[in-house]
Formats: sequence, C-alpha cells, structure tokens
Amino acid sequence: MTITSSNGFHLRPIAKFVNEVKKFDAKVTIIASNQEVSALQVPKILSLALDSGDSFELKVEGDRAKEVSNHLSNFFKEIMADDTKTEIAKQEDEKYQSDAIVGHTIGGGVGVAPLIRYRVKMSIDTKNSITIKEAIDLTKEELLELSKSKDKNSEIFLAQRELLSGEPFNRDFKTLDEFKSTIKEEIDKLKDTKFESRISDYRDLEKSVLNHLGIKSRLELPDTPYILVANDLLPSEVEQIAKTAVEGVILENGTLMSHASILLRSNNIPSMIIDTKIKHEIYSDVIIDANSGDIILNPTNKDIRRAKEKKKRIKIEQSKSYANRFMPTITHSGKQVKILANVTDIESAKEAKEYGADGIGLLRTEFLFGKRKPTLDEQIEAYSKIFELFEDITVRTLDVGGDKSLPYIDIPKEKNPFLGIRGIRLSLREEELFREQLLSIFKAHNGKKIKVMFPMVSQTEEFKKAKKIAQNVAMEYNIDISNILFGIMVEVPSVILALRVFDKEVDFYSVGTNDLTQYLFAIERTHPTLKVDITSPVVMSALKIIIDNTTKPISICGELAGVLEVTKELVDMGYSSLSVSSKLIPSLKDKIRLI
Repeated sequence: MTITSSNGFHLRPIAKFVNEVKKFDAKVTIIASNQEVSALQVPKILSLALDSGDSFELKVEGDRAKEVSNHLSNFFKEIMADDTKTEIAKQEDEKYQSDAIVGHTIGGGVGVAPLIRYRVKMSIDTKNSITIKEAIDLTKEELLELSKSKDKNSEIFLAQRELLSGEPFNRDFKTLDEFKSTIKEEIDKLKDTKFESRISDYRDLEKSVLNHLGIKSRLELPDTPYILVANDLLPSEVEQIAKTAVEGVILENGTLMSHASILLRSNNIPSMIIDTKIKHEIYSDVIIDANSGDIILNPTNKDIRRAKEKKKRIKIEQSKSYANRFMPTITHSGKQVKILANVTDIESAKEAKEYGADGIGLLRTEFLFGKRKPTLDEQIEAYSKIFELFEDITVRTLDVGGDKSLPYIDIPKEKNPFLGIRGIRLSLREEELFREQLLSIFKAHNGKKIKVMFPMVSQTEEFKKAKKIAQNVAMEYNIDISNILFGIMVEVPSVILALRVFDKEVDFYSVGTNDLTQYLFAIERTHPTLKVDITSPVVMSALKIIIDNTTKPISICGELAGVLEVTKELVDMGYSSLSVSSKLIPSLKDKIRLI
C-alpha cells in the first residue's frame, strides 16, 4: 500500500484504519522500515512515521485472509482519498507603519488586544482515590462521547482515544512516574519526524488522566479581550480558549496540520505560527492580522485604526454574506444562478438548508451503503427526511468501485479499478441492489420532482438500460414517476464527444469535474505523485465545449464549482447551476452577485 495523502499516514487516518481492522477476526500487521507492527496499535503505526509516497506491506492471516485483505486495502485507499490537503491560506498585502513579525497563517482574521503569555494554574485534589487505570478508562470514555459528535473535528477525539487504547497503556501502572515515563517514551518516538505535531496529543492525554487523578491544570485567561502567545497548544486548551474573549493566538512552535491548528481554524480564531520568539512579557494593543500574516507588537495609532477598520469590514462582509444567504443570486446583467449543495446524509442536508442552499445538486447515496446492506425501509426513511427539506433535489445512484468498495458486494480486484467496474457499471451488474435503491427513491419522492442521476456513464446504451430498469421498477410497484427526471454525470470524456446523441435521451446533466479531470489527463486522482490543477485551461476548455453542445439543463457539482477564482468564468460560459460544500454557499452567492 502507498501513502497517497499529502499529509502522510497521520493520526486521524491511522485511527480510522485501526477501527476498521478491529471489525475482523484476523491477525493484521503492517510491515515498513524493516519493522512489523500490529495494525491494532495506533502508537506503533504512528511511530513508523509513514510520509506521502512511502509504502508499507499489509499482512493478513486468518480463515478469511483474502477477503479481509481486499476490504482493508480498499478502505485504506478510501481514507487516503478522503484525507484532503491542508490548504495554506493566501496572504494579502497590507501596509502598516510599524515593523511587523511575519508568520504563517493558521486561521484568518484580524485582532487588536493586549498580548498575554501562556500560563497554567495547577491544583491538587487530595481526596481523589481512583487508580491510574481507572483514570485512563474515564478519559477514554470521555473521548468516545466526543468522537460520536457530528462535528467535523470529532475524528480528533477518536484518534486520541485510539492512542490511549494502544498497547503501551493497556496495563496497570503502579506509580504515576511509570505512567508519565510511558508517555515520554511515546513522545520521544515522534521527535524529529513529520508527525512531531502529534506530541501535543500525548500531552493532552496525560493532562486528562492527571485531571481524573485530582492533579488539575487549567489555562489562566482574562475575561477581557486578549491575544495569546504560546509555544504550542493542546487540543483541549483550544476548546477552552474558544469560549473566551480571545482576539487571536500566536504560536512560537507548531504546524498547520496539528490538531490545535485544526481546532483554531474551526473556531474561526485569528491565528498564526511564527519562526521567532516574542521576548517581552507585556504588550498593549498588539495587532494580529492573520489575513496578511503580520503581527505588530508596537503599532502606531494609525496602525490600530487601520486594523480595527479591517476587522470591522471583514465582520460586516461575513455577516452580510450570511444574512443574504437566502436571497436570489443574480448577476449585474440579470442572470440568475442557482447555488446548490453537495450532501452526504440528513445532517449535512440540514446544514445545507441553514447555509442557504437553493437545493441539493448532489446527494451522495453511498452514506447508506456502509458496512452492511441497508434495508428497503431504511433507505426510504433516509431519503424521505432529506426530500422534505428541498424542492430541487438531484440524487446520484450508488457510486462505488474505483477507490470505493462495499464489504457485501464482490467487486473483482482489477489492475485499473478506476477504468473498471464502478458507478453505473456496477449497478447494472448488481441489478437487485440497483432495483431496490430505485424503488426506495420512488417510494420516498411522494410526488415531488426529483432528479435521478447515474454516475460513470460512458455510452448511451448504459443510460438506456438504467432508465429501463427504473421504469420497470415503477411499473411493477405501480408508482407514478412522471415527476422524476433521469440524467447522468458528465465525467467520462466519451460523453463530451457524444453530447448530441445523449441530448436525445437524458433530461439533464451534472458535470463531475473531479473525475472528468482524472480521465482527461489519465492521472488517477489518488496517485501519490502525479497531480493536476483542476482549474487547468484544458478543464475549462472541456467545460466550454460541454455547455456549447447541449440544450439540456446542466450543472457543475465537482470541486471546481467551489473555487471562487473561476466562478466568473463559469458563469460567463453559461453555467447557471453550481453545487458546492454548504459552508461555501454564502460567500459564493455574494461573489456571483458582483459579476
């Protein structure tokens, strides 16, 4: 297996992988760097420090070894593909009168407040009488509850729990020094590796266990606005900071990929990493401009006015975008553009509603087809809840194969899975599964106009077969589907060359720019080294050809639809329907209103 994520095989995907391994009665190990470690032990896998482009051997022993091996291989590819690159924020030019410390932006924004240094207050509860093992178990229970949250950062707590569930901590510690020594040993293994940022997770776990033992530590923070400077932060400390009047955070150490950085971004706290140390302890009215990457320790009055005006302007723009999220998106020339949402389940559909989506441009039905096959009733219930939220809904039928697998379907192992049985090809082969999914959509639609979209269509015969199966299902169960439209994803280049033919068959199109880019350049999207820019002129030319050669409704639902830099070009081409991640919707609508 090859590490294809630019982030490497870091703590969160390791924790996911280990949790998947636990589901099988098999001995699974990972072999790399002349070491063989258990695939159930997060600390041991983490200590291998597998970086992007590195490889390891997955070894499975047991009665169902081949089946388990295939499943885990596919699962590993999935988590690599899902592990998105941490984007380095683009810093804008800003002119301050005073000298600035230039740093790396974690989370954007501007703050003006006195600077305080990181300080921790300790207290000891002598009445506490639980054992170290009991304190570890309590910490694991807390992390498990936090990991069940629908919040996007819940994976951090799952990862921390798996660290504490590892072999080094699965024993009775006789003394506190013995426990601390074990933590130190695990930390030492990570020093001078790419995953040195995970050291703070071990320190966080140590803090939590000690807290249950009555040895409590808590950040000392003021009630008034402040900018905090620290060497680094623990994830749990960010959660504490977020509840205060914080104006900004400056780290003198750390990485953009650390869990503390992820949480700072998530909580919209202006934050930066600097390559120097701030010597003095007390500064008043310091400026942190994370948008420009500047920290002004001794600003002039003009600098302070400039920063405060910028902060106010940013807040107004954000508030205005959010306040206007339900308003129509109309360009200066009077063209109306629909901004839809890409959703994966009922929770993300509700989020899309809250952020002002005009509908659902892509409902990824894979969320229902997990470790076990969903029943007909489960599918109907899930679709019904989502369909109630919007009037404009596009449902993509099951899109697995390639880098996505299902444990209860035997997908043949292929040398080039992205060019093999995936999308509609799999549905046509697994017709019983396909028919049941179509039936659940039809029973859930309740007379509402729904668009049903088939993925990975490369020729009209595939579309005709899929639509015929759908019509037969409706006829067999006496369901009126006159309000249901049938269309395809445009992601295979052959469709572009046959648009005039497809126009006679389909009701609509949706361009999946991620896969289209993959096939245009013959570069697998999970490839560890070969990459392509989704805004490439080649991709933009293909989109122009598509819009110029079809008369049917068309939208874009790939990653490109959310790239603000190309929004104007897409709208100018003639695209009037874009489907993006929910949180991008308010700002994207504002951007289009200025065109």
